[in-house]
Amino acid sequence: MILFISIGLIFSSFLAFGQEVYRWVDEQGTVHFTDDLGLVPEKYRDQILTGKFPKEPAPSPPTSPPSIEPPKRTEAEKEAESAPGQKDILGRGEEWWRAKAIEWNEKFMTTRRNYENAYGEWKSKEQELETSKFKPDSVKRKLKTEIKVLEEKAKGWEKQMEEAKNMLENVLPKQARDYQANPEWLKIEDKK
Repeated sequence: MILFISIGLIFSSFLAFGQEVYRWVDEQGTVHFTDDLGLVPEKYRDQILTGKFPKEPAPSPPTSPPSIEPPKRTEAEKEAESAPGQKDILGRGEEWWRAKAIEWNEKFMTTRRNYENAYGEWKSKEQELETSKFKPDSVKRKLKTEIKVLEEKAKGWEKQMEEAKNMLENVLPKQARDYQANPEWLKIEDKK
C-alpha cells in the first residue's frame, strides 16, 4: 500500500511541474497565478504571462514610501527610450501604457474633486449644527444624520483618491518595470 501511495505522489508531482501556469497582475498590483485559464478575469487576459509551475513563489517586496529622488534606470529602460516602435514583453506599446496612465489620472482628479466637495459640505453642516443651539431637537437630529452621511461619503472618496494615487505613483511604474515598458510612456503631458 505504501508503495502505491509513493508512486502516486511521485507521478502527481511530475504532472504538476509539467503544467502551464498563467500569471497576471490586478489593478492593486497583486500578482496572481493559476493553472486554469478560465479563472483569469477577462480584463486581465491581455497581460497573461505563461510558464512552467514555479518552484517557489517570489515574496512581494515590502512597500516603502516614495522617494524624492527618481529611481536609477536600468540599461533596458535606457535602451527602451531610444528604440522607436518599442513594445513591452507582452507586445503593448506606448499608446496602451499612456492610456492606462491617463485613465488613472482622470480617476484621481475626479475622486479628488468629489472628495473636496463632500468634505466642504460635511464641514459646512458641522458649522450649521454648531450655530443651531436654539433650534428644535428634530432639526439637530436631521443635521447630525446629514453630517454622518457626508462624513462617510468624504471618507469613501478619500479612499478611492488614495487608490488612484497609489496606482499612478507605485503600481503602474512597477508594472512598467516588470513588463520592460519604457517608463516615459507613463508621463502625462499637461494640457493648458
